[in-house]
Amino acid sequence: MLGHVLRQLARFSRDQCGAVLVEMTLVAPLMLTLSAGVFEFGNLIHDKLLMEAGLTDGARFAARCNSQIYTDAGLAAINCASIATNIAVYGNVAGTGSPRVPNWQTANVTVTIGTGCHDAVVGGVTQYRSTTAQVCVVQASGTYPYTGIGMLSLIGLGPITLSGSHQERLMRF
Repeated sequence: MLGHVLRQLARFSRDQCGAVLVEMTLVAPLMLTLSAGVFEFGNLIHDKLLMEAGLTDGARFAARCNSQIYTDAGLAAINCASIATNIAVYGNVAGTGSPRVPNWQTANVTVTIGTGCHDAVVGGVTQYRSTTAQVCVVQASGTYPYTGIGMLSLIGLGPITLSGSHQERLMRF
């Protein structure tokens, strides 16, 4: 019986018919895992770039928004920070439709208008080119809980929180 088993093993080691199947069985799971990881990473970067584009748009609007113009014209005053938040998340003033990044909410975005003011010249050195003594900035910052397609949970990583911010010089018209 042992001799028969040894002959079969020797014959199997000389036979090349199943070699490709064995190699494919060993390599396929690794290649599929690597491909899925590349897809997951690409999806994460895509969501991060969409979030940063929204924060840039929101900060740009808030830097140019002037609610005093509406009040002086007899119109209802507007909340520039709220509108900038809607622009950051939804890409429109009304805050309707689907968000730029799935499941991103306005509660995850903060727009601060004009609170960070800096001296244009410090110790005789020009820090900011300006016609005024101080330069104020608008900052839009936000976070996004990335859940992805689940590849990260397979390797034991929990949800990742993406964060970003953008600053613009305040220049109301």
